[in-house]
Amino acid sequence: MGFTTQQRSTADHAPIAAATADRRLRSIIGGSLGNLVEWYDWYVYSAFTLYFAPVFFPSDDSTAQLLSAAAIFAVGFLMRPLGAWIMGIYADRHGRKAGLALSVALMGGGSALIAMTPGHATIGNAAPLLLLLARLMQGLSVGGEYGASATYLSEMARPGLRGFFSSFQYVTLIAGQLLALCVLLLLQDVLTEAQLEAWGWRIPFAVGAVMAVGVYVLRRRLQETAAFQNSAARADRPRSAALALFRHHPRAALTVFVMTAGGTLAFYAYSTYMQKFLVNSAGFGRQTATAIMASALFLYMLAQPLAGGLSDRIGRKPLLILFGIGGALLTVPIFTRLEHVTSSFEAFLLVLAGLLLVTGYTSINAVVKAEMFPAHIRALGVALPYALANTLFGGTAEYVALWLKREGLENGFYWYVSALIALSLIAYFLMPETRAGGQMAADGADPER
Repeated sequence: MGFTTQQRSTADHAPIAAATADRRLRSIIGGSLGNLVEWYDWYVYSAFTLYFAPVFFPSDDSTAQLLSAAAIFAVGFLMRPLGAWIMGIYADRHGRKAGLALSVALMGGGSALIAMTPGHATIGNAAPLLLLLARLMQGLSVGGEYGASATYLSEMARPGLRGFFSSFQYVTLIAGQLLALCVLLLLQDVLTEAQLEAWGWRIPFAVGAVMAVGVYVLRRRLQETAAFQNSAARADRPRSAALALFRHHPRAALTVFVMTAGGTLAFYAYSTYMQKFLVNSAGFGRQTATAIMASALFLYMLAQPLAGGLSDRIGRKPLLILFGIGGALLTVPIFTRLEHVTSSFEAFLLVLAGLLLVTGYTSINAVVKAEMFPAHIRALGVALPYALANTLFGGTAEYVALWLKREGLENGFYWYVSALIALSLIAYFLMPETRAGGQMAADGADPER
């Protein structure tokens, strides 16, 4: 039986389409795995703070030690806008994969430095200074990572599945945090408390540095996105620059900043700070608190692609608005109840409830931001306003919470989180719906390339 011209054309294109889909999937997986290692390195600091804080900050007051470590955690965030600015421009001008490779190299270097730095008893004040330097390097790295990663995953995904695939940025971000907690659980099981406090806390930083080397090689081999290549090929392409961002895209930049403010504060309150809250305020043991957080974060991670896929069907705004309303109304009751809970299972359910509320933001915030900017300035547009808000509100979350606790005003932190979520809710109502592609639809990239 003969084939018509149309049938032969379809048969010829089928293997090409399959190969293209396979390359796209490999690129998304490769980019996501790199993101996992990047965020593992970032979160190891928070997961092991309870053990290394006395090494760098000698004191008889455990809250004061945690406060000092949290201050350096917050200072690391000060580099994130600088990293977003420098590496956002770098990724817009030299390619997404080049930006991703540079960010993981900086992150691995910071982890290696922490792993090798002697304690205060050995080198005095040089110890916290070297710790600060390492966190500044990692802050620079994370500042560039978010924009490059969000842009890469969004641009590599096929239209109609961008919400689903871009949600893997937070799947791997949470997986990095979860991996850090699992390493902590493992070390808590095989080492004594004294061993962990003396030298065991260095192991996860060394592991992160080694993994970063492998990821660097992986990211250098990633496929570049069609959107960047098409933009780079234009002779009249505008240059990516901070001044151009705020001059030509002020509304989009402001929207990213405001929508991030409440979302990032809620994320850090319910994830990184929550482990310390369960120990320092709710009265759980370190190992129990780690187990609660690991269990809740695992289910939270699985919820990300479900919510991302849902946004491809019903739109981005409904999920953001659901987070805004739920977070503003329920944060105070959740934290207040956690102060008095005695059952670890009830604590797990409360933490999970808060995290599932935050899913409305975390699962799709990357793609929403990417859909607001044209390709030539997308990485910078996603990264810089986000990093500014993240530094002001996410990076200071632990410090503000611990300072208010020390001053006897712990519930003030719960109201602070609720108020910032309510502020972001205004932006969610006013922002345009971007599910149809927004600026990404005008890139000119062939979605089946």
